Amino acid sequence: MASSTFPPITKAIFPVAGLGTRFLPATKAQPKEMLPVVDKPLIQYAVEEAYEAGVREMIFVTGRHKRPIEDHFDMTFELEVALEQAGKQELLDVVRSVKPDDMECIYVRQAQALGLGHAVLCGQRLVGNDPFAVLLADDLMVGPQPGRGILKQMVEHFAEWRASILAVQEVPAEHTRRYGIVAGNQVNDCLMDVNRIVEKPAPEVAPSRLGVAGRYILTPGVFHEIANQPRGVGGEIQLTDGIAGLLRREKVFAYRYEGKRYDCGSKEGFLQANVELALAHPQLGPGFREFLQGLGL
Repeated sequence: MASSTFPPITKAIFPVAGLGTRFLPATKAQPKEMLPVVDKPLIQYAVEEAYEAGVREMIFVTGRHKRPIEDHFDMTFELEVALEQAGKQELLDVVRSVKPDDMECIYVRQAQALGLGHAVLCGQRLVGNDPFAVLLADDLMVGPQPGRGILKQMVEHFAEWRASILAVQEVPAEHTRRYGIVAGNQVNDCLMDVNRIVEKPAPEVAPSRLGVAGRYILTPGVFHEIANQPRGVGGEIQLTDGIAGLLRREKVFAYRYEGKRYDCGSKEGFLQANVELALAHPQLGPGFREFLQGLGL
């Protein structure tokens, strides 16, 4: 498909098959993506961000212990009836808002945890020849203001450039081993034409300090690259390696997004997200701020 004919981004893949071992024992019986930040599970933040950006087909790549994610986005008839009978309209609206009527949720199993690239490949039949987004729920991303989420910013740039776009941020040199690191030529203040991407390099060989955050817009050509590459770092099928292959045939851009990312794959980032989002919460914020001040923090 010629790049000029790409349709808008309406499909997104959410790789949610990981075991969440860093959060044991909390994740022994529930998916890490269902851990709540203030009053919503992590996965819901990512889905809401995608929906705001125009995505209507949510493709979850799951594992055998991820049923609660499916239940969360399903209709809960008994709960809705109970709330309706109790006259709790506000709570009923909250429950129904989890999955708007025009949003479709599709689930596909990743039988083996073979890496992020493999998880994305599991969604190929559902994506087809369309460009698509990938959102990692571990990365809770908050835009600079309501209605200006990170994926929405990226979709706007995709509409102009019609090429793959990776969300990036500057990371400390000692953290390059945690990220895919990109290098390239600046197009403008926020956009880089990528010519190199390396998965989790040591600081001394990293091509830059620009790390890929958990948001991607990818063209369907990436599936061919992922399917035909050898296993990469950790013996896994890496998405970064697939993007590196794509670079040889297509343009790929790195976008310095506006907003903040919380690494909720780590306990520290998860706690930071809870505190900062609680402080920003319209109902909880004032009282919570008073509580923290009372601790003398």
